[in-house]
Amino acid sequence: MLTVNIHEAKTHLSKLIDQASKGESFIIAKAGKPLVKVMALNAPGPEQLKRLGFMSGQVSVPDDFDQIGTTEIEHLFGGTP
Repeated sequence: MLTVNIHEAKTHLSKLIDQASKGESFIIAKAGKPLVKVMALNAPGPEQLKRLGFMSGQVSVPDDFDQIGTTEIEHLFGGTP
């Protein structure tokens, strides 16, 4: 893996970023001591982003969802069961 010092990284930043975006990660060092690793992100593209409703039809919510556990919750908070 390529290691460059800070001065060289500043001088050739555009070229280094292009290489990293193509999968060739590199390390930036200060006085020979590695500080950071630069690598491409695997962020999803716009076509891969999940949107609201992406699981529509795959999950069912019971009609009494808002009443599930009411008795136990009342008991825990000192209410009458």
